[in-house]
Amino acid sequence: MHMDAAELTRLLNELITTWENEVVEFKQAGDGFSTDDIGKYFSALANEANLRGMESGWLVFGVNNKTRRVVGTDYRPQPERLQSLKMQMAEGAAPSTTLRHIHELQHPDGRVLLLEVPAAPRGLPIAWKGHYYARAGESLTSLGLGKQDEIRGQTLPQDWTAQVVPEATLADLDTEAVRVAQEAFAQKHDNRFTVEEVMGWPTETLLERARLTQRGQLTRAALLLLGRAESVWLLSPHPAQLTWRLEGPERAYEHFAPPFLLATTRLYQRIRNIQLRLLPQDQLLPIEVAKYDQKIVLEALHNCIAHQDYTRQGRVVVTETLDRLVFENEGGFFEGKPEDYVQGKTIPRRYRNPLLTQAMAALNMIDTMGYGIHDMHARQARRYFPMPDYDLDDGRSVKLTIHGGVVDPTYTRLLMQKTDLALSDILALDRVQKKLPIDDATARQLRKADLIEGRKPRYHVSAAIAKATASQAEYIRTRAQDDEFYAKLVTDYLRSFGQASRKEINQLLLPKLSEALSEQQKLKKINNLLTKLRRRGTIFNAGSDVAPSWQLVP
Repeated sequence: MHMDAAELTRLLNELITTWENEVVEFKQAGDGFSTDDIGKYFSALANEANLRGMESGWLVFGVNNKTRRVVGTDYRPQPERLQSLKMQMAEGAAPSTTLRHIHELQHPDGRVLLLEVPAAPRGLPIAWKGHYYARAGESLTSLGLGKQDEIRGQTLPQDWTAQVVPEATLADLDTEAVRVAQEAFAQKHDNRFTVEEVMGWPTETLLERARLTQRGQLTRAALLLLGRAESVWLLSPHPAQLTWRLEGPERAYEHFAPPFLLATTRLYQRIRNIQLRLLPQDQLLPIEVAKYDQKIVLEALHNCIAHQDYTRQGRVVVTETLDRLVFENEGGFFEGKPEDYVQGKTIPRRYRNPLLTQAMAALNMIDTMGYGIHDMHARQARRYFPMPDYDLDDGRSVKLTIHGGVVDPTYTRLLMQKTDLALSDILALDRVQKKLPIDDATARQLRKADLIEGRKPRYHVSAAIAKATASQAEYIRTRAQDDEFYAKLVTDYLRSFGQASRKEINQLLLPKLSEALSEQQKLKKINNLLTKLRRRGTIFNAGSDVAPSWQLVP
């Protein structure tokens, strides 16, 4: 791809900022720089770019690799001789391939050459004169057998989402989805690009940056995420579809076609997400929480899209019942087991749909570090609800259940009062409330902490949940509520009376705050709460700093 001077300068600055890694190499490179050495780096960068799912590696001439400064290069100053390097790479590389482009930049500090090395084709490592090369940090090394096997094995499970759709054009993309994708990309990469810059890109640039095209052609991933519903026929016979189904006293369903970037929000809006009132032990004021957390629902739905085995020609199905949501996608759990990711310490090494996964990460729909499952469990715990459940169905599909109600009131009350429990303890208590087995060591630990009672295998969550030096009533008076509880008090007041002075807000909240706080700490907490609501765009001050008048944002 041709780039102008401004684009090349920006690219060079980005490469220097991240400095040398396995897909970038800097050299000062005089005119006599060895072609054979270039070939070795060509092989190494092509192989490493393939292994990391990158489109290209970069060999940069004219930058000192110690000072990280542009010093210029006099390598092959004649244009014809410079371009002949492409033929020399093709002659020495196997399978025969060459540089994608040789970019020449007249930098204020000297001439810079950016040699764009295409990633090795899927399943085919690149050799230079019969030898396979790789990178180990900044060092050139041989391509080990493990990496060779990893590349050669890529042709076994082919990435369905990475396949090009020759008939597809930009007219097959949904304009609203493209606009939302630009905003999402800008938000995800705000440390590299300004919003104005990203919004000004032509669609082709956005698609390339989000890795939704291959050599300028639209992929199946592009149609899944951004395609018009009318263009789904281009993916036939594979049904690109999300289905919401309501089961219970009332029955309903709706199918959602691409663009999936927008369809997931539309599906979420069909779910009956009422407010539930949870009553803590020995309290008259209930805590209100949404039946389902929007972030959890979208995380689960986006994971279904990212990990669906599209070759099985099935749908992603979300079934809503009275007290739960069940998410189902085709294909087994691809890398490891769900429990490997609950603590947020395991990073997946492989994906069923690498290109689709990378694109969704670029558009801020998922992360690729394995944190999603951990976040869903942690957010359910903070809402005092049961943990998510997985059913792997003998490898044919993955079913994820998100609970939208209480299973055991004792478990819920325990989480409401013991807010400092470790996630590992909550996971074990969740198994106890669901009558699932726990190992003996875990049982001893929970019993020692007075968290469970009963005899194996009939354990149950302990009702003695307020044992401390203070009485239960004292414990309740000193325990702080969640910030969302206080925020709702404020918004309900403003909804009823239109506005409130700071004195009125103090009168509303001070009696509700924990008695463990001093008067000054209570006032500071109210300050922080109002600031949080203002920054969230929920309320605004229609008065002055001296005499505030808080109102709801229209």
